[in-house]
Amino acid sequence: MNRVHFVVAFLAAMVLSAGASAQSGTMSPYQGEQDGVSVGGKWISFRSEDKMTGAKRVRFELVADNYFKEDQGYKPRVELYCSDGKLERAVFNPGARLGSPDYPGFWGQPKMEVMVRIDNAHYYKGWNWERDRVLSMDKGTTRGMIGSTIFKIEVRTRGGHEIAEFSPAGLSLDAVHQSCDLTPKKP
Repeated sequence: MNRVHFVVAFLAAMVLSAGASAQSGTMSPYQGEQDGVSVGGKWISFRSEDKMTGAKRVRFELVADNYFKEDQGYKPRVELYCSDGKLERAVFNPGARLGSPDYPGFWGQPKMEVMVRIDNAHYYKGWNWERDRVLSMDKGTTRGMIGSTIFKIEVRTRGGHEIAEFSPAGLSLDAVHQSCDLTPKKP
């Protein structure tokens, strides 16, 4: 009899763990945020509502195709944060500790120079350096990225220069326009 109970418990555990792992690609890490939904290509959107103001928030996330050598367990990502139909900010999270900032910005905030490739164009940008972990992207780069097929960011980490490679093609531009009032722009 104990053997039968063991087999039944084992099979139930296997079924539950298979169901949990099938959902792991889109589960939100933030409290109060709904699990992610595909919005085309490799993009995922997460929705939430501010408990105090009632603002409708949407976070779009694009995970890189590669890892940085410093952290093989976390891929770099780009996140667009929108609230009540407007883009609030766009950030690049390398998933590794950034190198030191290159220079101070106009208001004294630390900045880091990165090289960006959007399709067949590349250029250098100075992005605001935040909390030693993420870089705040400019709106022009964000608009270029959402309409591109190739998007790469070269950044300096504590381990040296690294290139994050993204595949942004397939994003529902209507979803981004509705949630962020953002349209693609060629670089």
